[in-house]
Amino acid sequence: MSTVLFLVNHEVVIYNFRLEIIERLLSDGHKVVISSPGGERIEKLKALGCIHKDITFDRHGKNPLKELTLVRTYKKLMKEVKPDIVFTFTIKPNIYGSLAAGSLNIPCVANITGLGTAVENGGTLQKLTVLMYKKALKKIQRVFFQNKENEQFFTDNRIALGKHKIIPGSGVNLERFVATDYPTVNDCIETVKGASADSQLRFAFISRIMKEKGIDEYLRAARIIKKKHPNTEFHVCGFCEEGTRYPEILEKYDRAGIITYHGNIEDVASMMQDMHCIIHPTYYPEGISNVLLEACACARPIITTRRSGCREVLDEGQNGYFVNERDYKDLVKVIEKFMAQPIEKMRAMGQNARKKVEKQFDRQLVVEAYIKELPN
Repeated sequence: MSTVLFLVNHEVVIYNFRLEIIERLLSDGHKVVISSPGGERIEKLKALGCIHKDITFDRHGKNPLKELTLVRTYKKLMKEVKPDIVFTFTIKPNIYGSLAAGSLNIPCVANITGLGTAVENGGTLQKLTVLMYKKALKKIQRVFFQNKENEQFFTDNRIALGKHKIIPGSGVNLERFVATDYPTVNDCIETVKGASADSQLRFAFISRIMKEKGIDEYLRAARIIKKKHPNTEFHVCGFCEEGTRYPEILEKYDRAGIITYHGNIEDVASMMQDMHCIIHPTYYPEGISNVLLEACACARPIITTRRSGCREVLDEGQNGYFVNERDYKDLVKVIEKFMAQPIEKMRAMGQNARKKVEKQFDRQLVVEAYIKELPN
C-alpha cells in the first residue's frame, strides 16, 4: 500500500470536491496525508482516517520569489511523511509542491483547476509564472487539466509536454447531488402553464464572494428585477474573500430586501433543490465550475458566461442560457427570458442538465483517473 500526500491551499478543496478520492484510497488501504491550513472540515477528514499536517501561507500573495520559502517547507514535510506519490491542487501547491517533490524524486501529479488571474492578465507576472511552471513541472508524472483552453496554454508555452491529460473537472457526486422534483411556482398545481410576472421564482448565486465571480452583476440585476417583479427571490451563498467590502454590501442588499444572504453554507444540495435557477455570471479563470456541475446534478437550469470552464457545462437553450461577461443589463435580459418560459420548459431544462452531468461529469471518472496514477 502507498502513502499519498495531498497538498492544497484550503481544506474545502479536498472535502467538497475530492472526498470520493480520499474515501477510495482509504478503503483500498492506502495512507492518506493532507497538508493545508487549518479549517472547519479538518476534523471530519481526520475522522475518516486521514492525517493532517498544518501549513501556513498567503493564498493571495503575488510575489513568487518571496514564496519560494514554501519549497523548503514542503521538502521538510515530504522528508517527514515519506510519500510514495504527491497530489497537488491549485496554483501555489502545484508550483511549490511540485518543485519540492521533483527535488526529492517523488512522483507528483498536479491538477490545474484554472490558470488564475495572474496568468490570464498577461504581463511580467504571467511570464514569471510560466517560467516557474516550466521548472516546477519538469519532473512531473502527470498534469490533469479541467478544460482544453488551459491545456492549450501549457502546450503553447511548452510546459510538461507529453504529460497532459484532461479530466471532467472535479466531477460531481451524483449520489450526493440528486435530481429532485422541480419547485412549483407560488405553490401552484401542475395545471399552471407558465411563470407570470408575479410568480415567486427563486434564483441563487453560490460561490466565493469576489468581484471576478460576477457578484456585482448579480446584485445589480437583482435590484432591477425585484423592482419590476417584487415576488422574485434572489439568494446569495458563500464566504467573502478577505479584504473586500462585500460583507457590508451584502448586508445592505439583504436589509433592503433585494437578496437573502446565507453566508457560507455546508448543505449546498438542499439550497439548490429549493431554487428554480442557479446563476453564475463569472469572468474568473475557471477550471470546470463546480457550482454549475452541482446545479445540473440537482436538475436545475443554469445561467452562466461563455468562459472556458463554464461553456463546457451549458448547452444553450437546453439546460440554461449564456450571458455576456461583466454585463448586468444582459443578465437582466436573460433572467427575464428565463422567467417568461412555461414552467414545463424550466423543468425540462433541469432534466436535460441532469442527463448531461450523468453522461459527462460523473465524479467516479475522476477517481479512476487518480487511481491509475498510483505506483504499482
